Amino acid sequence: MWKECEGLQEELVKMRRELHQIPEFGLDLPETQKYVTDKLDELGIPYKCSGTDSSIIAEIKGGQPGKTVALRADMDALKITEANDVDYKSKHEGLMHACGHDNHIAMLLGAAKVLNAHKAEIKGNVRLLFQTAEELSKGAEIMIKDGAMDGVDAVFGQHIGSIINKDIPAGKVIITPGCCMASFDRFVIHVKGTGCHGSTPEKGTDPITMASHIVINLQEIIAREVSAVKAAVVTIGYFHGGVAYNAIPSEVEIEGTIRALEEPMRQYLAKRIEEIAKSTAATFRGTAEVEMDWGAPPVINNDEMAALVTEAAKEVVGEEDVVSKVPAPNMAGEDFAYYLQKAPGAFFFLSSSNPVKHTDVPHHNPHFNVDEDVLYKGSAMFVKIVEAYLK
Repeated sequence: MWKECEGLQEELVKMRRELHQIPEFGLDLPETQKYVTDKLDELGIPYKCSGTDSSIIAEIKGGQPGKTVALRADMDALKITEANDVDYKSKHEGLMHACGHDNHIAMLLGAAKVLNAHKAEIKGNVRLLFQTAEELSKGAEIMIKDGAMDGVDAVFGQHIGSIINKDIPAGKVIITPGCCMASFDRFVIHVKGTGCHGSTPEKGTDPITMASHIVINLQEIIAREVSAVKAAVVTIGYFHGGVAYNAIPSEVEIEGTIRALEEPMRQYLAKRIEEIAKSTAATFRGTAEVEMDWGAPPVINNDEMAALVTEAAKEVVGEEDVVSKVPAPNMAGEDFAYYLQKAPGAFFFLSSSNPVKHTDVPHHNPHFNVDEDVLYKGSAMFVKIVEAYLK
């Protein structure tokens, strides 16, 4: 069945480009949801839409009894203004598919078309999960609450782009057993002082000074508290305070992210951020409140399912284009981790990095794009995995 996906290449590119023009952020993706449900209606695949967000659970029931395998595609975009000069550029100001989720939708729809055409031959069922809010790490948990994983025996997902390494050429499949991606969480620090005129700083307590020291002190967690052989990240991405050059504000807000490969390290980072923020602010006669917005745990592939994907990839792209070992897990995160807590499965990567086509640009960049020539391989991977798992 998987070989039929190559004949869908032109259709896959068309769908991807149509989706690329209508990026939507977060949980509410009405245009994207309608696009997907229209395609499912055309194929005659039954589905249900969530009452919580714009996610969709569809199912292809095979002609013979068997297990149920789930395939997932995330649908949300990012709050980025696209800088690509292409005729399928985003039509939604300030929003862009800068992480490849438009491709994920197209590739899963392509796989669905082939699988549905052969449903009489399938021994089991194929559940299609179209998820919102991966970028916020909220969508997977909503789908699970909506029953997406009820009765599922195995689950698989994939990510396109240059997310692992931009030097891995387009068309290669990367699949590893065990931990393949880090946890990812967001923290917010509200630093509070007392505002005053800039000419008389002694009359207030300066939260900008406090916040600056907090940022510097947080770097010491990785530099002096985490073993050199452990992977962990503390990054500050947002620092805001003040409205005038000659006034000391009353509050500064800091936001950042932590990444870890092990749950104890994840908890340790959060604990130390709060301790350091509060004690540093107190040193300068202020206060700090820390809010942890917990994202997703590490993505841990089941060894048996990773081996199944590896063998499937060898058949689809050829053994020479399968990467089954990388120096270290990727420190990016994915809420696909929640599905893997409910059933054995694997998350793999399809490289679309091509310097000639300028598609080796990092994810979450306004110039991000993909080498569309590999799209049929993504659909073929999903189909071949279903063939291999349901035998």
